[in-house]
Amino acid sequence: MQKQKNSNINAWKPISEGRLSFLLSTSAPQLIQAQPNPQKSPISKNMSTKESETHPEKTRKVVVITGGAKGIGRCLVEHFAHKGDRVHFIDQDAEAAAMTGDQLRKQGMDVHEYVGNIADEQTLRDFASSVLKENPTGIHCLINNACLTRRGILSGCDYEDFLYVLRVGVAAPYLLARLFKDHFVGLGSIVNVSSTRAFQSQPDTESYTAAKGGITALTHALAVSLAGIARVNAIAPGWVDANPTQDTPPYSTGDMKQHPSMRVGRPQDIARTADFLCDGHNNFINGQCLIVDGGMSKLMVYHNDCGWAYHPEE
Repeated sequence: MQKQKNSNINAWKPISEGRLSFLLSTSAPQLIQAQPNPQKSPISKNMSTKESETHPEKTRKVVVITGGAKGIGRCLVEHFAHKGDRVHFIDQDAEAAAMTGDQLRKQGMDVHEYVGNIADEQTLRDFASSVLKENPTGIHCLINNACLTRRGILSGCDYEDFLYVLRVGVAAPYLLARLFKDHFVGLGSIVNVSSTRAFQSQPDTESYTAAKGGITALTHALAVSLAGIARVNAIAPGWVDANPTQDTPPYSTGDMKQHPSMRVGRPQDIARTADFLCDGHNNFINGQCLIVDGGMSKLMVYHNDCGWAYHPEE
């Protein structure tokens, strides 16, 4: 590989103590503690970037979410809507999207659904245009949640199926970031939902794992490119019961004990993490991937550990 020329790479020189003191005294930002404001202001772009960063609670956010009709996505929609934010979400399941939107609007929430397949470029462009038409002053947060699996090499996932998953899980988040890039109110926030499968795998999961690896790398790439425009972070959930019901069987001892937190994850765990990353008070967190898995990926589990035993197929 040819080394890229950069006149600055080999031109580094140590900074003298006096020069360093001057730089610190002239460029270090002042720390201002934001005061709580119980009054929610209308969605507007009148607030300066500096003010919106130091007083983020003054702004009722416009939050855009993909895959918002079911599972973790629906929980994200509900969480931000309950806070009083305006939420626009897209999902290809028309019935589920309408049900989610109707149920939340009946509770007085400002929720707007859009039906479409985000694997399609024109759908993404139309969705973004629809959001900006209703919010001409811009948006505050983009949460790229939608993804799917077409399994992997052992079950014959073909070329088109593999690319389809990458279009949904990587290309769509990239294009949405590009479409909203010039329309963030103040310093925006992009949150990408990755997975611990970006770092470890089970057999026959190549399509999903590749998408989650891609969105994780895209996160730090966008964070660097969008410096001063939007912070970009990712969440990597572990085992999350995305659609818990009363009929869900109780978890086994092994299920619980393989998590140092002693439980399986819930969609609310991911929604609260996304809220944390979208909060302007936390604007020094950027380009990161937060693993939210109850500590499971840090625990070494062997046969007969933590209530788990290996039973190979006969």
